[in-house]
Amino acid sequence: MYARICQFIDGKKHDIKAAKEIEFPKDSVVVGDRGYVDFSWMYELDQAGVFFVVRGKENIKMDMIKGRIKLGADLSDSIQGDWEVELQKDNTYDKYPKKLRMVQVWDEVNNVQLELLTNNFSWTAETIAELYKRRWYIESFFKELKTHLKIKSFIGTSLNAVLIQIWTALITMLLLKSLQRRAVFKWNLSNLVNLIRTNLFTKCDLKKWLDKPFLTDKEMEEISPQLSLF
Repeated sequence: MYARICQFIDGKKHDIKAAKEIEFPKDSVVVGDRGYVDFSWMYELDQAGVFFVVRGKENIKMDMIKGRIKLGADLSDSIQGDWEVELQKDNTYDKYPKKLRMVQVWDEVNNVQLELLTNNFSWTAETIAELYKRRWYIESFFKELKTHLKIKSFIGTSLNAVLIQIWTALITMLLLKSLQRRAVFKWNLSNLVNLIRTNLFTKCDLKKWLDKPFLTDKEMEEISPQLSLF
């Protein structure tokens, strides 16, 4: 079951405080980074039948109960370990008095090992790693949205005005990424955005321009013979 939940807040609350106010449907999947490590809240999700995948913090104290991968088994390049764990018997254990599953994943981009905590014991380790990876794709998408479209403030403050600006920005970014993927030329997204922005009123074949945005010296001479005089 997939659920899309949208909530507008004033931006003055920490993400975890806002998340606690959301009522997730049963069998939903919540994926979060280290800022969402709150064992009381995670236990509430578990009791409500909601699955979670959250990146653990370095200072969490856990006891390794059982390895889920047999010794000598062939591991993928990214999956480093798969364990059943239990929080050590202190305040954290009181907040989450059940076993957890910890999947250790190697992040090649940042050269760091991630420890992903989940209450789902039936998914494969690769599925858990992929879920967290998809969360990062979403975060990167919104980072590009803010960077390339320069959305720093809202034109209107009503709910309808905010929604219109958000949806317009999302559609624009998806169109730009679609053009980037379809082009033969290997565009850097920032270059593509800037060149389209400065050539909005230029009439040309968009597909041809995307595939070959720059002319050779010979092609330039054919278009403008005057250049050969210099």
